Amino acid sequence: MTQAIAQDQGSAAIPEAKHRIEPTSQSKLDEALAILEDHKNEWVALDIEERIELLEHVRDRAVEVAKRWVAASVEAKSMTFGGAEEGEEWLVGPAAVVKNITLLITSLRDIQDHGVPQLPRPAFARPDGQVVAPVFPADGFDGLLFQGFTGEVWMDPGVRLEELSANQASFYRQKTPKGKLALVLGAGNVSSIAPMDALHKLFVEGQVVLLKMNPVNEYLGPLFDEMFEPLRERGFFQIVYGGAAEGGYLCTHSLVEDIHVTGSDKTHDAIVFGVGEEGARRKAADEARNPKRLSCELGNVSPVIVVPGPWSKSDLDFHGVNIASTVVNNAGFNCSATRVIVQHQQWDKREALLDSIRNAFRNAASRKPYYPGAEERQEMFLAHHPDAQEFGAKGEGQVPWTLIDHLDPSASADICFNTESWCGQTSEVALPASSIAQYIGQAVDFCNERIWGTLACSILVHPKTLKDPVVAEAIEAAIANLRYGAIAINHWAGLVFGLPTHTWGAFPGHERNDIRSGRGVVHNTFMFDRPQKSVVRGPFRVFPRPPWFVDNDRALAVGPKLTYFNADPSLARLPGLIWSSAFG
Repeated sequence: MTQAIAQDQGSAAIPEAKHRIEPTSQSKLDEALAILEDHKNEWVALDIEERIELLEHVRDRAVEVAKRWVAASVEAKSMTFGGAEEGEEWLVGPAAVVKNITLLITSLRDIQDHGVPQLPRPAFARPDGQVVAPVFPADGFDGLLFQGFTGEVWMDPGVRLEELSANQASFYRQKTPKGKLALVLGAGNVSSIAPMDALHKLFVEGQVVLLKMNPVNEYLGPLFDEMFEPLRERGFFQIVYGGAAEGGYLCTHSLVEDIHVTGSDKTHDAIVFGVGEEGARRKAADEARNPKRLSCELGNVSPVIVVPGPWSKSDLDFHGVNIASTVVNNAGFNCSATRVIVQHQQWDKREALLDSIRNAFRNAASRKPYYPGAEERQEMFLAHHPDAQEFGAKGEGQVPWTLIDHLDPSASADICFNTESWCGQTSEVALPASSIAQYIGQAVDFCNERIWGTLACSILVHPKTLKDPVVAEAIEAAIANLRYGAIAINHWAGLVFGLPTHTWGAFPGHERNDIRSGRGVVHNTFMFDRPQKSVVRGPFRVFPRPPWFVDNDRALAVGPKLTYFNADPSLARLPGLIWSSAFG
């Protein structure tokens, strides 16, 4: 819906990709919607056992198409077969979707037996009364595969502990639910987003789904159609194709009741207010031309807060790769990619960490900037910061890994703080403070007030630093005070996305004329009705090296095995998966 590249607070506009599949005609769009309309009340009346059976069939189909799915993604993105890049596509594609389905099946069985999904450990209230639900590890297998990792979903402060179960699975508590038809506008970057968004609408919110593929990855549509065939045959799911014109037609269609989009704030505004001068006028006056319920995940200028401490050379090397990997992954086309590295100005290892990040970029292979407009967006940042450092191949059809460091924290209008670059770019800024605890508080304020977006944020903190009770208290206060929907300690906040036990979406509270990172959540397999944020905590360093690290050559050994394990978790499959993680 947006065609021009323009610098603005929020996401940089992205031009429409060339189509690989012919857009669906209006008559066929109408036909697909009519099928869903005819079956939406049948869907809400379906008993849980039938839902479970359908999900099991979809999971089987996902496993069947997994190899073709990954191969299509690797080829379309001009990635390298037989290495870490192919492994990456397994991890963010079939492995994530199959895990999502398995968790939904478990939750539906819990609803059958207990009325709501059951938590792996009891929920508790923080000293201020905010309710926290432990969701990870969800079972013993999670604990073995992710040793030292824990995950929580924090509820809206209005939820009381004794009322938590009454704030779960609201669709399944309705006595006579009304059928609804949802339009899902799929994302073009990560292959698991569109199917997992559809699964959330279908099985958490109870709506039939029309999925419009994004032109960037519409080549996956036929495979997703094959995967969702058990639902399509019953009239509960349909896939269509097209760009802004088809999306605009569907968003205003009389049969569409709910809309979910993963994209940019520009797309949200085009849907709600329209485009051009009239759209700008409507937005300024908060006059929606499309008043339909719209949930959305719209990107972020994702920060990483680095807490100073007694980091060794190996610590610096580990987290240099950790940070660089969040930028290199998927060629930088992730809304959780690190865009601002926040450091303590007085830390004596600030420059050493920057050197480690630079070294990781130097060692990272170049990636094709497959998303339209990436070259222009990188040039836009270079125009503002001509002293930016570039690593790797440069030229037509190439975007080097780009680091812009030593930013001025008082330059509130800096493009690095205000615009999601949507390419392989990141930046660094340092804040002065008289103590570590004071720095942590200032970093939280900086992220909340100066950096655009509320989707994802990470904190890196050494365990010895946490032994200081003042620092430990400051870290807990930071987690509580950060206005982000996903927070990770010592690891990439994208891990919250990859673990569908958690919720994924912006921090709640955005108004439609200032939507920022969006509204609502997806994934959410424990079906919380009023979540505020998800928090993942992990060890400062882990062994074996995480498979998403750019220098991990075992990702391809792990990806397929994890996919098949997620489909059928068993002790028999576990040794091979652990061996692949450690030794390839």
